[in-house]
Amino acid sequence: MQRITLKVGSGVLTENNEIAKQRMLNLVTFIAKLKQHYEVILVTSGAVAAGYTALKLDRKKNISKKVLASIGQPILMSSYKAMFDIYDIDTSQILLTEEDFESPPHIDIVKQIVDALVDNDILPVVNENDITTISDQVFGDNDQLAAHVAHYTDSDLLVILSDIDGYYDMNPSTHDDATIISHLSEIPLEALDENHSPNNEFATGGIVTKLMAAKFMMNNNRKMFLCNGYDLTTAEEYLLEGIQNKGTLFEPLPEQQG
Repeated sequence: MQRITLKVGSGVLTENNEIAKQRMLNLVTFIAKLKQHYEVILVTSGAVAAGYTALKLDRKKNISKKVLASIGQPILMSSYKAMFDIYDIDTSQILLTEEDFESPPHIDIVKQIVDALVDNDILPVVNENDITTISDQVFGDNDQLAAHVAHYTDSDLLVILSDIDGYYDMNPSTHDDATIISHLSEIPLEALDENHSPNNEFATGGIVTKLMAAKFMMNNNRKMFLCNGYDLTTAEEYLLEGIQNKGTLFEPLPEQQG
């Protein structure tokens, strides 16, 4: 059975400073379907946004963001648990930092934990541990975290569910004739220098961090699929029917795959 890592961002999970319960339920229902065909790992954002529902602090301040994350982690996981319980899916929370991927022993521990959870039909739910860490210990965005999780747990594919339908040849917000690039095997260097421009106030990434994640995956001979997380039709078609109508598949060339 193939293994996939699924990453969902704050923009998908929250709306108007609240957890977007219907979108979260749609995601959970989708994962329940996926688990019939794949081993699934979920990388989720949303802890800071969830914390803000309970305490209104200025998230631009570093310590406030950490406080909100500490409040929001149990809120986020409780919301997930209530919904996954509908499908009798047990979950486990794993909090990681960039340091966890900097030494073979730490990487091996993470891999063993994920393998044990998956082997026992428990869904690993991963988030970044940004509560007690300092700036040089964290990725800063869950796109990078998800790429590392996918690679070091031997996932066959990373799927990023975002607020866009895929990677466009031009900025779709300023060009009406922008079109989605369906397949890409190389990231233009100039694209990695663009503004991160996250669309949600609680998001820390943007298109650049997704391209960086794609580059990391392709450099390690792995694939990444970028598609819309608000409407899961594209993800369902691609993963469950083998049809790609939208979305962007980042895939290394055959010679790059060795």
